Amino acid sequence: MWFRNLTVYRLPPNWSRTPGEIETTLMEFALQPCSGLSMQSRGWVPVNDAGQFAYGTTRQVLICMGSEDKLLPSSIVNQTALERIKKLEQEKGFKLGRRAKTEIKENVTAELLPRAFSRRRSMLGWFDFEGGWLVVDTASANRADEFTQTLRDALGELPVEPLQSEPSMDALMTGWLAAREVPGAFELDDECELTTPDENKSTVRYLRHSLDGKDISNHLSNGKVVKRLALTWKDRVSFVVDDKLQLRRFKRLDMDAVREESDGLPPDQQFEIDFALFCGDVAELLKELAQTVNAARPE
Repeated sequence: MWFRNLTVYRLPPNWSRTPGEIETTLMEFALQPCSGLSMQSRGWVPVNDAGQFAYGTTRQVLICMGSEDKLLPSSIVNQTALERIKKLEQEKGFKLGRRAKTEIKENVTAELLPRAFSRRRSMLGWFDFEGGWLVVDTASANRADEFTQTLRDALGELPVEPLQSEPSMDALMTGWLAAREVPGAFELDDECELTTPDENKSTVRYLRHSLDGKDISNHLSNGKVVKRLALTWKDRVSFVVDDKLQLRRFKRLDMDAVREESDGLPPDQQFEIDFALFCGDVAELLKELAQTVNAARPE
């Protein structure tokens, strides 16, 4: 259940729900199959094999949003509709108008949709009520918005704000890279992306590359700013942070060793161990990250 990407939101002070309250609510908004002419469906699904919709404690709760999307390529709809339009035009002896063509396309969609394949996906979310965080396992802003809106619809309210930095995150990362040092328990890793702030967006990417070379210094001297930067935290977690403060390729560095130690345990116990490790690491990391990116906050 370890998250691969982190989109991070702040919760207001003292805002919380118990696992039981969340469980009851999300079960009422469980994922339903797409019906009728619906192309997509969003809802909540169990987070574990035990069928729980909310797993955790009063301080930290894991939830999971499910989605179902009908796979009906527009090329298939357009091709079928075009064939019918040509046939009708030949039979009637004149060109069909725009309204008639639109109606044919809508009819084709209605006929093909029930036979279309469905794709189901899931997305984890984690409440840390003690630290004041909601974290969604995605690097996509659109999918994170889907998650928070679906959760807001279920709970009735969700007063969250994206984690932000002061000054801007690209300015902070550019300063860190120029100084070859990151505040706190964070260290530079071996990846970065630099781009010019003008409309041309000239971009240079370094992957598995030392970040202390003269070529990088030259890019910074020429005005490029950092848009993505790989960091490690306490030699325990690695990730890539971008200028929107989204954490990608989030990975616990000793996870293989942890899994070997717990090899053979029942799945529910393994899940419990993973969740405890995740909560401990991410809660501490986010606290230090928030302090680090707001260290230069103006008084």
